[in-house]
Amino acid sequence: MTTYLIRHAQILGGAPQDLFLAEGVIQQIGTDLAVEADVEIDARGLLVLPGLVDLHTHLRQPGKEEAETVLTGTQAAAMGGFTAVHAMANTTPTADTAEVVEQVHRLALEAGYCDVHPVGAVTVGLEGKEAADWDGMHRSAAAVRVFSDDGKCVDDAVMMRAALEYAKSIDGVVAQHAQEPRLTEGAQMNEGLVSAELGLPGWPAVAEEAVIARDVALAASTGGRLHVCHLSTKGSVEIVRWAKARGLDVTAEVTPHHLLLTDELVRTGDAVYKVNPPLRTEEDVLALRAALADGTIDAVGTDHAPHPEADKTCAWAVAAMGMVGLETALSVVQQTMVDTGLMNWQGVADRMSHRPARIGRLTGQGRPISVGEPANLVLFDPAYRGTVTPDAFATRSRNTPFKGLDLPGKVHATFLRGTATVLAGALTELGEDA
Repeated sequence: MTTYLIRHAQILGGAPQDLFLAEGVIQQIGTDLAVEADVEIDARGLLVLPGLVDLHTHLRQPGKEEAETVLTGTQAAAMGGFTAVHAMANTTPTADTAEVVEQVHRLALEAGYCDVHPVGAVTVGLEGKEAADWDGMHRSAAAVRVFSDDGKCVDDAVMMRAALEYAKSIDGVVAQHAQEPRLTEGAQMNEGLVSAELGLPGWPAVAEEAVIARDVALAASTGGRLHVCHLSTKGSVEIVRWAKARGLDVTAEVTPHHLLLTDELVRTGDAVYKVNPPLRTEEDVLALRAALADGTIDAVGTDHAPHPEADKTCAWAVAAMGMVGLETALSVVQQTMVDTGLMNWQGVADRMSHRPARIGRLTGQGRPISVGEPANLVLFDPAYRGTVTPDAFATRSRNTPFKGLDLPGKVHATFLRGTATVLAGALTELGEDA
């Protein structure tokens, strides 16, 4: 197995130190280490962060390989500094059985670029009618502990209550896509001034907030663990804050695009900005940033949602919802949270690695950067600034809302258990080391 000596790197933005990686773990940390390694990296000016963990990734395979595969999706994850992702269940067929989640798990092992933890569907076919095989998925080789119908809301309170009770029995979590279906029927964008001026059917904030409020009550009743996917409104922040103040086991995530973009962009008519939940107002954006900074929002979840070009370069009304985000997430967080002074790099490590790993109950990810820990690490250049160029992405799709924007930061290297999946900003060819 290849050994690495990283020289003069700043762990979480601290003083420069050397790190020696061998046998999959961090063997030594210190100044001017006197060790020999197969590869020595001059990391002056680079940060070391723990490998990022995404609670919300759409890898599309099986069934939608024209948009993404497990291989291309995990390559994109590695390019973005992620060493573990949770793969959502809205594949074809749906990941609602042990067989499907095991297939995704196996494909990820073959790819080798990052760990993939399949998310099991709450209901069969995401249809909201019949409970999926929760226990079969949990007992499978994929060892599922996160369940979600993401893409659709579990709007049946009886079903949601049962899912929370089952998740509690295995120390798992139910991740809810909070969208009241009747209130959002036909909705095309955030309900507000812009939707009124454009004449587009609006997506009210209360459609998200009402579901979160109900599910908080169900979590309180059952003692189950609730995770709120892609929280997007100021009101949702207040509900989660209320729940946490009462000691309820409720966590939440925010996407990078909801930290940076607003519904004003819908005026362009470009369907790249069409997403679920929709882009909200500047007031919502500022509330989300503040909540991520103070810990009310626990994690950044990319909601990486690749689509074929034809599904996004069409009329707004028929365009697919979603944006790719794995390869730009850390840069967006730097611009919105670090460069604004809202969060330091320790906070970034907490919200993008430590807490997501805890929520997903991952044992080898999101660990401290210390001797003896798994060498799941990211070398990141915060001084870099460049234009987002989708054609350079590893993901199979190009539907990024950040195309042409100048964003800070660049991943220099990503290490998965001591193996460099990305080095000098480029994917590596994985062999026996992986």
